Amino acid sequence: MKKRYLRLVRQALKSLRHPQLRHRPWWRTLSRPIANRALWIPCRDTVATGLAIGLFFSMMLMPFQMIPAALIAMRLRANVPFAIAACWITNPITTPPVLYGQFRLGQWLRDSLSVPMPHFLTKVHFEVPGIGELNAASFILGMTVSGVLLVLCAYPLVHLFSAIMPHHLPVRRRKAAVTVMAPVETPVK
Repeated sequence: MKKRYLRLVRQALKSLRHPQLRHRPWWRTLSRPIANRALWIPCRDTVATGLAIGLFFSMMLMPFQMIPAALIAMRLRANVPFAIAACWITNPITTPPVLYGQFRLGQWLRDSLSVPMPHFLTKVHFEVPGIGELNAASFILGMTVSGVLLVLCAYPLVHLFSAIMPHHLPVRRRKAAVTVMAPVETPVK
């Protein structure tokens, strides 16, 4: 599994440095941050952060979910491939049930907890054949809550996987900065 992942990483980095694209300044500006090898090496903490970012954006109804997930993963120094791959949870097959579940979750939260929503969102309704009328406020609430719940589940799952199989997902500690301190003189009484 690890060999396949590393082969995938090498191929992706090689395609980012393609000879026909390498000389273009706009491509260098875009590809230099993502080609940082530290963002592609899997370790427990970077994978957990990358997975959390990707899972959050997978629950958002937006086109090109992988682009903001990759940009935020680069900014937070998380594992970029895991952030991108986690966005693939919602694909054309899984999107309709996920969207319906998000609407039901939002509706349940609004009914049981009386969560206040902006007035302009409560007025927007969609008619879906076979399902009925959907409210935009319930959908947005369900979408946000499901994204946050998946983010909260990502960290314990990755840490559990790392504890069970430490050779697949190692714990890499950050290098501590060495600081030299001057000796402190204490007054003698």
